[in-house]
Amino acid sequence: MNNSQLQLFIKIAETGSFTRAGQELNMTQPAVSRAISSLENELDVTLIIRDRRNGIALTDVGQRILVIFRRILQQYDKVQQVVAAEKGLEIGTIRVGSFPMSSAHLLPKIIRSIRDRYPQIQFELHEGNIHEIQEWLNARAIDVALIIATDKEPIDIAYETLPLYNEEMLAVFRDDEPFADQEVLPVRMLDQHPMIICNGGYEVPIVDLFKRAGAELQFGFVVHNVNTCLSMIEQGLGTALLPAISLSWLPPGVKAVPTNPKAYRNIEIAIPSLMEASPASRLFIETAQQLFGHRSSD
Repeated sequence: MNNSQLQLFIKIAETGSFTRAGQELNMTQPAVSRAISSLENELDVTLIIRDRRNGIALTDVGQRILVIFRRILQQYDKVQQVVAAEKGLEIGTIRVGSFPMSSAHLLPKIIRSIRDRYPQIQFELHEGNIHEIQEWLNARAIDVALIIATDKEPIDIAYETLPLYNEEMLAVFRDDEPFADQEVLPVRMLDQHPMIICNGGYEVPIVDLFKRAGAELQFGFVVHNVNTCLSMIEQGLGTALLPAISLSWLPPGVKAVPTNPKAYRNIEIAIPSLMEASPASRLFIETAQQLFGHRSSD
């Protein structure tokens, strides 16, 4: 069992194809098949089920070994990074998971800060919703992530978190709503009012806010991004609670005000294991904390 076999097995799992994995690793189809067969023979287990009609699928043991192989390769990369740092170099690839808001407003600043100091460090970005990011962390498909502090069920948690950033969320609505004259909007005035919810991590703090206010949350629409949400508000289709950092502009006739009680989202850094983190991953964490740590958006 060698480093190349581990890389190949992981690439097949990620691409779902022997052919695509071979193309990305510059290997012929026969070479790919021989390498995987050799790996399975050495381990004496079947890792991949081949089906001409349905493609490939990992066996149960293959799924478990995938996580272990990723951990082994991460430690191999860590050795290379430690050696490079000792020689005065900074190298490595950081696989980062993020949700859309952090991708748009937090991640670019972190990457720019690192790239300005260490141009040889590479980034591999994975954007998804909170549950997807949690699954990537558990499977060690990513090295570090920006996530929203939330109820982490139903999946088992196999990662650590560090607090990063508390952002205030504002009530956003059209200026002809009955409560449009409020400079601070009591959440109880939104009782059974149609709300437009952005998924991907916005839901939990909104549900919590309505519970604290003793108001009934009525889901009007669920959308995927802030711009869609703002357009629907502009058309009078409901009210939203959105993070202040994402409201650099508002459509005509739309306003944003704080709520009572206040609404916050807590942004965290997540990592499979802080103890096992590579120098590059630690650099990402330190940079994020320097830029955004111990800060509130209000």
